[in-house]
Amino acid sequence: MADEVVKRVRTRHFHNAKQQGIKITGLTSYDMLTAAIFDKAGIDFLLVGDSAGNNVLGYDTTVPVTLDDLIPLTRGVASAVKRAFVVADMPFGSYETSADEALHTAFRFMKETGAHAVKLEGGVRSAEQIRRIVSAGIPVMAHIGFTPQSEHQLGGHVIQGRGETGVEALLADAKAVEAAGAFAVVLEMVPNAAAKRVTEAVSIPTISVGAGPHCDGQLLVWTDWAGLTTGRIPKFVKQYANIAQVLGDAATTWAADVASGAYPAPEHSYDDD
Repeated sequence: MADEVVKRVRTRHFHNAKQQGIKITGLTSYDMLTAAIFDKAGIDFLLVGDSAGNNVLGYDTTVPVTLDDLIPLTRGVASAVKRAFVVADMPFGSYETSADEALHTAFRFMKETGAHAVKLEGGVRSAEQIRRIVSAGIPVMAHIGFTPQSEHQLGGHVIQGRGETGVEALLADAKAVEAAGAFAVVLEMVPNAAAKRVTEAVSIPTISVGAGPHCDGQLLVWTDWAGLTTGRIPKFVKQYANIAQVLGDAATTWAADVASGAYPAPEHSYDDD
């Protein structure tokens, strides 16, 4: 959405981007510093994801993340942006029980953080919750395909939408969230051909997380994308930097300077006067 006249990205810009064939860009963010950098770079939307569990809070999965964990992170991100659209991720256990619970969670995000929308996982199973939140005037980004909060039920990080049965289930989920009023839908870990069929079948933008090039936009976890994450990296991630190496080198150099007395130098110290 590289449109110079867009001062603040809104839901209508997502719709217009799909209609005009303009690709949408998204990154996760969990703090004000990265949010300001990504906003200045022109990233269209920032997701304060429950992936903070794996990237900030030290959990193995997103399941333990709570609403109270994400509210201060979302507030920090929202406070730092001038253009980007901020989406708050509704954590596991904060919306599944009922539409009333989902609405209460969405209210807290909107009132306490300054976010512009919420995201929740599930297609057909979450349609009632989406409809209720949207009816209260809150934009919803849906999330189907591989849904990390359900990884134990899905049997781990398993690609979704394979085979005709899988594609039909994916289409049903996409159409359900569209009908419920979601303004966009994330497709995670879905084969290219299946994602293409979904993208062509719905009027709302599709956002790929490992769903190939045919979606209307792309979203990545910033710590994967920037090379801060170490170890196993998902196949769909292209690393655009090696922040882990940069930080490691800087820390090693600083420690050596302290040990040798090179830091602090006179220019880093205060004079008596």
